[in-house]
Amino acid sequence: MSDHSIASFLERTKNKDRNEGLFELETPRMLEVNLDGSVWMKKGAMVGYHGNVKFTREGALAQGVGNLLKKAVSGEGASLTKAEGQGVVYLADAGKKVTILDLNNESIIVNANDLLAFHKDVKYSIKMMKKIAAMLQGGLFNIRLEGSGLIALTTHYEPVTLLVTPDRPITTDPNATVAWSGNLEPTFKKDVSLKTFIGRGSGDSIQMEFKGEGFVVIQPYEEIYAVSGD
Repeated sequence: MSDHSIASFLERTKNKDRNEGLFELETPRMLEVNLDGSVWMKKGAMVGYHGNVKFTREGALAQGVGNLLKKAVSGEGASLTKAEGQGVVYLADAGKKVTILDLNNESIIVNANDLLAFHKDVKYSIKMMKKIAAMLQGGLFNIRLEGSGLIALTTHYEPVTLLVTPDRPITTDPNATVAWSGNLEPTFKKDVSLKTFIGRGSGDSIQMEFKGEGFVVIQPYEEIYAVSGD
């Protein structure tokens, strides 16, 4: 049989059930969700499914009036979709690499653009980083996840984790910052001596600074956050 035959192609690319539980990596860039109940996922992330699955978008008031007002003012939000039922759902986001994390009574804050999915038992709250909203076009949203359960993140290429210690604060580019430990609270600053090359605002470099004890996840890519309507 030819290596380029349809039969060979099907054998190489057909989905493989590895019996790894709720979340498993079908490929490094596609998440398979073995659904028996419900999960939250990024709006628009579903690329295929089979079974009896219902998709519903997060209600406008699901996160309270404050979040509704933030969405109205910014024209942008961290839109989520709930998948519920029994079946298998395939998720992906622009070919980004998928990483699965298992929270064990822990908390993590994830850039909303980099959160692919999470188990229904994980508590979440959507926040807008107000101090940076005026600096970056469209603002910047993040999602705080806490409790126990699986979550899936996406990154452009391989992520790198930087450890924050009291004697070693970490400074990052907001556009390359994916996530950080839930106990850290970043501050924002401008550095007029550094110029960006992505056509933003005044051209000043905006940086995030993390102090304390924890970690920050970055990616080797500066992501531009497009403004999207509701």
